[in-house]
Amino acid sequence: MKSKTIANGILRAVGVITAIVLIAYFLYRIQSVIAYILIAAVVALIGRPIVFFLKRKLKFPNILAVTATLLFIIGIFVAIVALFVPVITQQGKNLALLDFDQLLNSLNSVYSEIIHYFGGNGGGNEEMIKRTDIGKNIKAELQTGLIPNFLNAFMTLFSDISIGLFSVLFISFFFLKDSNLLQNGLLILVPKSKEEKLVNSMEKIKNLLSRYFVGLLVQIFILFSIYSITLLLVGLENAIIIAFFCAIFNIIPYLGPIIGGTLMIALTITSNMDANFINEILPKTGYVLLGLTIGQLVDNFFSQPIIFSNSVKSHPLEIFLIIIIAGLLFGITGMIIAVPGYTAIKVILKEFLADNKIVKQITKDL
Repeated sequence: MKSKTIANGILRAVGVITAIVLIAYFLYRIQSVIAYILIAAVVALIGRPIVFFLKRKLKFPNILAVTATLLFIIGIFVAIVALFVPVITQQGKNLALLDFDQLLNSLNSVYSEIIHYFGGNGGGNEEMIKRTDIGKNIKAELQTGLIPNFLNAFMTLFSDISIGLFSVLFISFFFLKDSNLLQNGLLILVPKSKEEKLVNSMEKIKNLLSRYFVGLLVQIFILFSIYSITLLLVGLENAIIIAFFCAIFNIIPYLGPIIGGTLMIALTITSNMDANFINEILPKTGYVLLGLTIGQLVDNFFSQPIIFSNSVKSHPLEIFLIIIIAGLLFGITGMIIAVPGYTAIKVILKEFLADNKIVKQITKDL
């Protein structure tokens, strides 16, 4: 009898583990769909006040209010994209007129001065410069590697964004049309006795995430202000648009500031191609780098701690680990949705597993 009980227990354990593995694999395979649903939920949270205003104040029918709200959101998105078309066009012209030889001569000159500065008279440094030939290496990379790879990556990204945008808008329409659609769908998965806890969880998640997204907008605005001042002082054309675009990248944790900073420096260089590299381009690039550093210091030591502590009630180290794990599992999309997703999971765990020791520890501030 004991051996049979043990065998049954082993079989159940194997069955449970197998089911968990299969579910995890299934979720991994549909990670894009999960991301679309979560992003659509965010769009619905943002658009819901507009829908309520149109329905209550202007007496719009529900479907008309939802349609008008989505069109308004799409209009804002299109307007933002349209702002960057002149910038992209101008930078394309700058690159088309780029004199690689002149640029590389300037780079070699800077490289030579640095070598001489750190090496005294640098008697043998000229030969080292010739051997390394930094100019040829950069030119070869720009002409054969960097630009084609960037264009390929851009086209792939554009295709993915187009599919994702349509999916998000389609799902958002139904989330806005029926504000309880997601909640009702989740209620099907829980027993009757747990429905009240799930409803409480959903309300708490909405409140926490609303504060988080407001904080995120404040974070972007602070960076936008610092970047705008920096680029205006440098005298960069379309400074406000570029600053806004680079600040938006900060939505992507850790990688976003690197991408935005690289873009700002690249645009600073390409916008001043007709200027002297050493006397004008290099100092302006240094000022931009200083502005980026100030912006990130303010963001890391002021904006982010306030957002994470006051909105999602999580420790910065806790958030860091969650973002890294989400990035490894789901890429950049995972990094973007890591914080709101983790916040939702914490709220649900606190409602349903309040007596668990681990859950108590990670949700003590909620």
